[in-house]
Amino acid sequence: MTAIRDAAVRPAAAPEKAVVLSVRNLESYYGPIMAIRGCSLEVREGQIVTVLGANGAGKTTLMKTISGVMDPEKGQIMYGGENIAGAAPDKVVRKGIVHVPEGREVFPLLTVEENLRMGAFVRNDADGVRKDEEMVFSYFPILAERRRQAAGTLSGGQQQMLAIGRGLMARPKLMLLDEPSLGLSPLLVKEIFQIIRRLNREQGVTMMLVEQNAKVALEVADYGYVMELGRIVMADDAKRLLQSKDIQEFYLGVQSEESQRGQKRWKQKKTWR
Repeated sequence: MTAIRDAAVRPAAAPEKAVVLSVRNLESYYGPIMAIRGCSLEVREGQIVTVLGANGAGKTTLMKTISGVMDPEKGQIMYGGENIAGAAPDKVVRKGIVHVPEGREVFPLLTVEENLRMGAFVRNDADGVRKDEEMVFSYFPILAERRRQAAGTLSGGQQQMLAIGRGLMARPKLMLLDEPSLGLSPLLVKEIFQIIRRLNREQGVTMMLVEQNAKVALEVADYGYVMELGRIVMADDAKRLLQSKDIQEFYLGVQSEESQRGQKRWKQKKTWR
């Protein structure tokens, strides 16, 4: 009877959130070089999912393939019940996926305001665009102060804020963020990631984030993947990954007594075809 009574008062497990993006056995090439090797991952609604990896791991190629900048050779990119692999970038944006690229890529000769309006090119609701512009300024007050300044004259951190703000202007359901910490001071990195977390929680934007800075990425993320040589070699809850000895050694610089540098870093059975 006690067991039955305990079961009755025990809170029910929270329902698992719906999968927004499902990448299945993806392969992409740069010319003759295979950059993505049978990559599979999922992003669930409302989550921040991070993909970690060193330079050359394939993180940026993965993002470009999802956003339509690159065409995959094989595999599926399922979004909203549809395979969008190979779709044109503008169609991907219209479906609700926005890519904030590595290196920010703002329009340097346009003002801050003009850059933001470029992000809303798929929209025709002028009042909504103005409201969202003010919403962006509320998250990034420095951009409001410099709204008529040419984007090319902003600092690196301000340009990163502008790139994220421009992405928000499309009202994305899923935002792809490629190396938002690149080239920024530790103080600015902290500020940018705090805002990323707020946008996720307050605006409900699902995010997929690729980063070399494992610590800040895992601290803000809900779930994480690790890429090496175009393959997903590890996946787990972000908090557990942060405590993983492998992650601590290879990405956080924490050396363990059991470390054997001569051995292969990761051992995982192939999951691609």
